[in-house]
Amino acid sequence: MGKKIKLVDRLKLGLAVSIAKTVTFGVRLFRLGAASVLPGEISRRIQPRLLQLLSCQVKQGVILVAGTNGKTTTSLLLKTMLERQGWKVTHNTAGANLENGLMTALLEDTNLLGTLNADFAILEVDENILRRVLQPIQPRLIMCLNLFRDQLDRYGEVDTISKRWGEAIALLPSQTVIIANADDPTLASMGQQLPQKVRYFGLNEPKEYLDEIPHAVDSIYCPKCGHLLNYAGVYLSHLGDYQCPSCDFIKPKLDIDSSQWQQILIGVYNKYNTVAAVLAAQELGVEEATIAESITNFQAAFGRAEVLEVEGKRVLILLSKNPVGMNETIRAVIQAGGKTKLLVLNDRTPDGTDVSWIWDVDTETLVEKGGILVISGDRVYDMALRLRYSQPEIENGNVQLIIEEDLKAAIAIALENTPADETLHILPTYSAMLEVREVLTGRKIL
Repeated sequence: MGKKIKLVDRLKLGLAVSIAKTVTFGVRLFRLGAASVLPGEISRRIQPRLLQLLSCQVKQGVILVAGTNGKTTTSLLLKTMLERQGWKVTHNTAGANLENGLMTALLEDTNLLGTLNADFAILEVDENILRRVLQPIQPRLIMCLNLFRDQLDRYGEVDTISKRWGEAIALLPSQTVIIANADDPTLASMGQQLPQKVRYFGLNEPKEYLDEIPHAVDSIYCPKCGHLLNYAGVYLSHLGDYQCPSCDFIKPKLDIDSSQWQQILIGVYNKYNTVAAVLAAQELGVEEATIAESITNFQAAFGRAEVLEVEGKRVLILLSKNPVGMNETIRAVIQAGGKTKLLVLNDRTPDGTDVSWIWDVDTETLVEKGGILVISGDRVYDMALRLRYSQPEIENGNVQLIIEEDLKAAIAIALENTPADETLHILPTYSAMLEVREVLTGRKIL
């Protein structure tokens, strides 16, 4: 943190920064994209130690945010708290969470001499590269939010990822602080084996228990002895209150729980995001009044419970990119009510090319609720088939299924069928969310 850089490294760094700034300017000038990845990719070819040299300049340290779901919302909320405390924060706001994206975010706030003026850097990190960036970054704090199945074509099972995380984190200095989700058995077990200081967040609200363990469950066996865990209740997927009947493994004691802090965002999953950010802020010295004010005035990140007004109607976009995430958005929209929902399923690289995960989603609850379900996206017919299997006699039920391949037309249909006093809930995968936002905010519908 705030270390001096050798002259030869400084010269290479200055050249790398100059080229990065030029690339960023060109990409944005000609509207070729957001320039959230390319500048970092080019710059590290000039200065291979770019990530390390930029990270070490952050005055009070780098915060890494890792997990399958909730990284963007948690990061943005924590950033809000730190900035309200008066600190300057660098953040990969665009969500580019691979190595070149992390470098690009740091380069954004670096001057032409290669000097980065920031008190903190909050970097969302893809779960599969966390172990690769730990040594060059040497983070002050690591937030481990959760581990669910996500894009199995890229990552594999959660136990493999948690093992890699634990092995890599254990090699970091003793002063590194870990913020971990106690309700996730895999992360709780990992935390109990780490030599560093580990602080735990979680829920303590039995009223939020699900009626039964959902299909999208990943880790209900004891990570210590392999026996089936006993759950007093689950909040989502395998996250809940548990203990092993065969050994001494038990949910760790919470340093903070959701009942202690208000929440303004929709959904149980956002309870986790809120308390994770609060615990990290407390660890970093943010005042309690500042934390409370930040939560009260927080605006959701784009696509994550983001509210838009379109043609005089309220639209709520809820990113749904894996079984657990979509189950929770379905749970949230059912509780919120409303006649019309739009589901958009894509299978592009940011989404994961394997869409078989939709068969682990409890779409039955959505179909049983009734109303109008508009379906679109690259894999519109896969989603339509899943919904039909949720209720084979769907035509005779209380739900109307509308299939529309063209996204703009689908959005127009969904808006038309949304009463003025209700909210249109849109459940898109990642690339679909970007397309939906472009249509809603960039130009008039049809």
